[in-house]
Amino acid sequence: MNQTNYKSTLYACYLGYITQALIVNLPPLLFVVFQEKFKLSYTLLGSLVLILFVTQLIVDALAIRFVDKIGQRISIVLAHGFAAAGMIAMAILPNVLSSPYTGLVLSCILFSIGGGLIEVLVSPIVESLPGDAKASSMSLLHSFYSWGQVLVIVLSTLALFIVGQDLWYILPLVWSLLPFFTLFKFTRVPLMPPVEESRRTPLKVLFRSKFFLLALLLMVCSGASEQSMAQWASLFAEKGLGISKTLGDLLGPCMFAVMMGIGRTWYGVKGQNMNMNKALLFSSVLCITSFVVTAISPIPAISLMGCALCGLSVSLMWPGMLSITAAGYPSGGVAMFAILALGGDLGCSLGPQLTGIVADSSSLNWGLLAAIIFPVIMLIGLAVLKSMLDAKENICLREIDID
Repeated sequence: MNQTNYKSTLYACYLGYITQALIVNLPPLLFVVFQEKFKLSYTLLGSLVLILFVTQLIVDALAIRFVDKIGQRISIVLAHGFAAAGMIAMAILPNVLSSPYTGLVLSCILFSIGGGLIEVLVSPIVESLPGDAKASSMSLLHSFYSWGQVLVIVLSTLALFIVGQDLWYILPLVWSLLPFFTLFKFTRVPLMPPVEESRRTPLKVLFRSKFFLLALLLMVCSGASEQSMAQWASLFAEKGLGISKTLGDLLGPCMFAVMMGIGRTWYGVKGQNMNMNKALLFSSVLCITSFVVTAISPIPAISLMGCALCGLSVSLMWPGMLSITAAGYPSGGVAMFAILALGGDLGCSLGPQLTGIVADSSSLNWGLLAAIIFPVIMLIGLAVLKSMLDAKENICLREIDID
């Protein structure tokens, strides 16, 4: 099979991550609309995010077993089918059910099933493709999530500005075309055969490994650090900083996504020789700084700069931890990526929910400041991980000397 065919697979995976960006980022863009039209509290809005990521968590856990049984192709096609169905449901159900919130919950569950499958499948598909620069490829893949986030924010914000908030339901209806198109792409592109079960690293080996368990914890912190800011940036810009919704969306979550995309794209193109662990240590310090600046600065422009800086700081966390773990366990297979995705999604649900709970009891500024706990744990965990890697390297060197 030639390289051109593999490129078509890669391009389909890029579209898959843009679809994932749509699933995660469209609901928070509509938080202000939902709050005003359906009278939802901060906690209920945060609960939508919690439902989104908990559903993905459940799918991640189930995927450990059923993906290998039904096959990658059927699974990835089903993923985009659920994503499209969820978008259509979001456009219709809140306006026809007696409880609009129930309609939002049901639609979130539908497209979150798709998002969970996309997350579990796309990374191992790309990891399996021929090539040596795996970490760079993974970072470039995840950059399409960021650029997809920018695309969703810009187009959705402009559409809301043009058609008005009363016609908000047109947005998910039109966006459903993206997963439909990607679904048909995945019915045709070639896929590499999965790792044979006899050659796969058993799950019991992974869960007995201190290295893997620590990596799993850091995946939780990666997801929490990213989504604590991303999910609340739009509402924070409007309510906390007094900026209009249009400007708030463009200067808040959009700049966050742009900086995250720049970081991932740069590493994907230029970062092949960079030490990922050191890069993540720096990212954690930068993330802590960005949360503090965003939450406590009295000047809106500086707070927005802190939000953008957070996008850059979290850019390598998720793909970086996937790459470090995949390098340690190259035969982990879909099951390993599903477990890592489960950890990441757990963080994605915990972070925004913690922010929303603290915001309801005080302010959104304090909510964002509370989320600093996640990059702090990330920093400490990475220092421990580095000592593990250094110890492993020293053992290998001693064995070489003995030989």
